[in-house]
Amino acid sequence: MTNTKRLKGQLPKIGIRPTIDGRMGGVRESLENQTMQMAKNAAELISKNLRHADGSAVECVIADSTIGRVAEAAACADKFEREGVQVTITVTPCWCYGSETIDMNPHTIKAIWGFNGTERPGAVYLAAALAGHNQKGLPAFSIYGRNVQDSADTTIPDDVKEKLLRFAKAGLAVATMRGKSYLSIGSVSMGIAGSIVDADFFQNYLGMRNEYADMSEIIRRVNEGIYDKTEFAKAMEWTKKYCKEGADLNPESTKKTRQKMDEIWEYVVKMTIIIRDMMIGNPKLKELGFGEESLGHNAILSGFQGQRQWTDHMPNGDFAEAILNSSFDWNGIRQAFVVATENDSLNGVAMLFGHLLTGTPQVFADVRTYWSPEAIQRVSGWKPEGLASGGLIHLINSGSASLDGCGQMQVNGKPVMKPYWEISQDEANKCLAATTWYPANAGYFRGGGYSSKFITVGGMPVTMCRINLIKGLGPVLQIAEGYSVEIPKNVHDILDKRTDETWPTTWFAPRTTGEGPFTDVYSVMANWGANHGAFSYGHIGADLITLASMLRIPVCMHNVETNQIFRPSVWGAFGMDTEGQDYRACQTYGPLYK
Repeated sequence: MTNTKRLKGQLPKIGIRPTIDGRMGGVRESLENQTMQMAKNAAELISKNLRHADGSAVECVIADSTIGRVAEAAACADKFEREGVQVTITVTPCWCYGSETIDMNPHTIKAIWGFNGTERPGAVYLAAALAGHNQKGLPAFSIYGRNVQDSADTTIPDDVKEKLLRFAKAGLAVATMRGKSYLSIGSVSMGIAGSIVDADFFQNYLGMRNEYADMSEIIRRVNEGIYDKTEFAKAMEWTKKYCKEGADLNPESTKKTRQKMDEIWEYVVKMTIIIRDMMIGNPKLKELGFGEESLGHNAILSGFQGQRQWTDHMPNGDFAEAILNSSFDWNGIRQAFVVATENDSLNGVAMLFGHLLTGTPQVFADVRTYWSPEAIQRVSGWKPEGLASGGLIHLINSGSASLDGCGQMQVNGKPVMKPYWEISQDEANKCLAATTWYPANAGYFRGGGYSSKFITVGGMPVTMCRINLIKGLGPVLQIAEGYSVEIPKNVHDILDKRTDETWPTTWFAPRTTGEGPFTDVYSVMANWGANHGAFSYGHIGADLITLASMLRIPVCMHNVETNQIFRPSVWGAFGMDTEGQDYRACQTYGPLYK
């Protein structure tokens, strides 16, 4: 297992702010230990349960003292700035002086945990402090346990744990994106709107910069040998051992010679190394005399245009995208990269959200076809049942589907996708064994290449999401939780061959509610806002909603239970309907980095 620090800039930290009743002479003194213990408990919970997407431990920084007056709040703010804190959680078991003790830094993501106890009014401070935040235009999340606890009870109730961890995960994701880059390799692919990269969106909503490179940079680096030759030899040996080539299903008139196919294998492996080097740099290149190229673009996310200006002449990017998005390659098990096919930057952002929240690799796909149960039965003779009984959405695309998405990894006998630090070499090998690399469909890819092919195991909980830009409104987020579904092989073969049998397939059954865009599976497909979607392992819709609210991106479609929705408390002042609240609040506050 390998991982090195890829990106410039320190990892964000979470600051814990223990606030206290400022009245000395008996009151404050009696609360010092309890208040500081709350802070320590919150820090321990977060540090034990969360990791950054690169596997690093999450570091919590606690104020040097409890905060009872503004001077102590200022001292805490000074420490947090020095320490690189970008997310703060204020904790208290008692009344405190509201506007004197709150976090006034406009650039931090904020929450307050008010202890639900009767001895001292932590809930009163929570309400007063939130009112101050709301009045000053500094949205904060409210965390308050459902059940009353005794003052000596140092445990954190489960409902409080859930909110603390959800807030922390989303806050760290927001902070991790800040200052990083989206690297656009190429330009607009086949008129796809998501590949019309909107720099204002990245800058204003995500705090990211945009970097641009022509696809010819890959050709230049290949032709001039600007890559690590030793690594290339190692990569080719690994590829020949673990990446099995499928039959060439192209017509005889478009098939390539064996010599040409072998040359293409070498080219796509070089593409993989080069795109990675373009994203994050490679110190080995400096040793080879390529100092400028060694720096990279500090890209947490990239996209490769490919079609058609590249793929009409050159090998496609399928191998490079799929391997980079996976948790393993010739260097071992490592953090997945995030690379969007067809330079669809908006679907790339959806992938990045999922990766930062879970640490797991992501699957990029066309939201290709809704298969009704009637249509499935008509063409295959099989009547869908179980999760498939309401029909299926065929997720399939030639490009950047992580090989982890085949579902060959398991926990307690159930298929999963894991963060890299939990993956064994045997599990990585199983994913490679489940994948076949077919010579690219010449109708799509005249320059050849190799497309990955696997079928996702059924029964995995997954969440599909997508960012869309709407003129006059801005970005919106779509979310659909559901499950991967396994159908009989003969049925799969019939349906798959109607599209392209050389591409990876996930049969997706979204969880329907009988209402609105989730009335049925057809409604989900009909209401999806673009041709692409990205899915992440697990039901993470609630985490995505929290993350979106921090970025001021409204959610236009989701099937998350209402009691799981967690947004800043001020959202409640924008009306009684949760969807309308979200739109009005996001419009009022505007993008996070405006």
